[in-house]
Amino acid sequence: MNSVLVKMNSKKRIALVAHDNKKEELLQWAKYNSGTLKSHELFATGTTGRLLSDALGMKIKRMMSGPVGGDQQLGAKIAEGKIDILIFFWDPLEPQPHDPDVKALLRIAVVWNIPVASNRASADFLISSHLFNSEYERNVTLSIRR
Repeated sequence: MNSVLVKMNSKKRIALVAHDNKKEELLQWAKYNSGTLKSHELFATGTTGRLLSDALGMKIKRMMSGPVGGDQQLGAKIAEGKIDILIFFWDPLEPQPHDPDVKALLRIAVVWNIPVASNRASADFLISSHLFNSEYERNVTLSIRR
């Protein structure tokens, strides 16, 4: 197993994602925390990104819609070291046609050891941490089997 320290700057690169039934909840959370979020670089999947940009008046780097590849785009950015935090308000009670992509995104976030919030409570704890606006080194352990 190879282990490496990955530095996260004080200005975080944050991915914001929400399933349809959770978009309003993410919008409310983002509005409440807009003062903190404006200091960071924001990414989002298609519709969520448009809604956030309109509601917050902030620049959001938008990927495709989740079901057509946006989740995979964010996963690739995590693997490339271009996303530091994933805030994904996902709906465990509603079947998703792109469920394998959702699971892959969550899996890659764990593999690369980035903080993940999956609901408002975990997002509140994450954004209120003193580490949110500070530099941080996370340990990434990759197991490469031959």
